[in-house]
Amino acid sequence: MLTLHAAEASPELAVLVDGPLVAAVGPYEELADAHQDARLRRWPGILTPGLINPYGPELLEATYHPDPREAAEFGTEPVTGERAQDIFEADPARRGASARRGVQRLLAHGTVAVGGELRGRAAADAVRRAGLAVGRRPPNLPGPPSLTPAPLVLLPPLAAGAPARFAVFDVSDRAELVRRGPATCVATVIGGRLVYRAR
Repeated sequence: MLTLHAAEASPELAVLVDGPLVAAVGPYEELADAHQDARLRRWPGILTPGLINPYGPELLEATYHPDPREAAEFGTEPVTGERAQDIFEADPARRGASARRGVQRLLAHGTVAVGGELRGRAAADAVRRAGLAVGRRPPNLPGPPSLTPAPLVLLPPLAAGAPARFAVFDVSDRAELVRRGPATCVATVIGGRLVYRAR
C-alpha cells in the first residue's frame, strides 16, 4: 500500500512510500493529486532525509541506557565511563537490553544511520533489527558522544527508488532544527516503517 508523508512546514518535500522504498518525492499537492488512493500521514514541522549519528560504538556499546524501572538505582539518563563498564561487567546480559534502549533513543532523535564499527553482537543485533544503516564516520568528530551531536549530519536528499529512510521534526525550518536540535523529532521512518512516533 502506498503511503504519502507530508509535513506542514515543508509542503515542497512530500514523500510517497511503496513498501521499503521511496516511490516519489515532490510537492505535496502534486503527489496527492496523482496518488489519491495513498494513505496519508500528515506531520507538523519539516520532513528531512534523517540524521546520521557518528557515535554508534560510544552510544550503544560504551553507554548504559537504564530501564525506567532502574531509575532509583541508575537514574534516567545514559550512564557513561567507568560506571557503565561496571554495570556491564556485573551483568553482561544487560548489554543487549541497553543497546535496544539506546537504539530507541536514537530513533527518537531522527537518527536513521550510525557511524563507527560496532564490535559487540548485542549492539550490532539491535542496530540490524531496527534497520539503522551503518557507515563510516567522518575523520573529525564534532565533540563528545551525544544523542544530539553538533553539527547535525543529514543523509543525502531523498530520491525515487532509494530506501524510505527519513525523519520529521516539529520545527519551522532547518535553521530552527539546528538551533533546537533533534529532540524535536516527531517521527522516524526506516525501510518504509514508522519506527518512532512522538506521543
